[in-house]
Amino acid sequence: MDWMKVQQALDKSGFDPGPFDGIAGPKTKAALIQFQRSRKLSPDGIVGPLTHKALLTAGIGADNYESLHPETGLSRIIMHWTAGADGVNDLERSHYHVIVDRLGKVFMGALKPEANESCRNGQYAAHTRALNTGSIGVAMDAMAGAKERPFDPGKYPITEMQVTAFTSVIADLCETYKIPVTRQTVLTHAEVQPTLKIRQRNKWDITWLPGMDRPGTPLEVGDKLRGLIKAAAL
Repeated sequence: MDWMKVQQALDKSGFDPGPFDGIAGPKTKAALIQFQRSRKLSPDGIVGPLTHKALLTAGIGADNYESLHPETGLSRIIMHWTAGADGVNDLERSHYHVIVDRLGKVFMGALKPEANESCRNGQYAAHTRALNTGSIGVAMDAMAGAKERPFDPGKYPITEMQVTAFTSVIADLCETYKIPVTRQTVLTHAEVQPTLKIRQRNKWDITWLPGMDRPGTPLEVGDKLRGLIKAAAL
């Protein structure tokens, strides 16, 4: 999905999608739904054939439906925490494509997800050992000083509003890059080794979420996050 073209068309139609950043964020989705209602289309926030046709007349131009849905080399999303304190820094931005802080504010990384279509030129976000190519890295900025055993979340634990924003961002990325929400395609860093059999040196992010008294298994927590992502996409 070429969301930048969608954003431009929405803007020309008088609906503010926010910055032309190519990300289907909450403001873009809200503008799209308003546009659909104004055209008496189903207000589902999805650019299906009817919405696409309406957007064509609104300023996308003569591009065909496939031009809005380009094939990419991105096939999965890896979910992380930064093990950082409050305040997204340049090092964190260099390692992840999107970061969500503990207040639920979303920060874009130094590189766009497309940088990880190929890692041969060295210009990519290095977020997951031996699995950077084709992978979008999204992180919650939290858990500095946390200990797995005995469990201590530290002074900067993940927050509920952070999880809400985090799963919403991932739902948007899944729609933008046509990534299905499965255990193999949207998974936590802790799930990479047991699910994809790629060694990750005892990573335990993300095995704990607010409301848990101790870390769970990677699949247990991963399934919970995937459920929230699917719900955010509705």
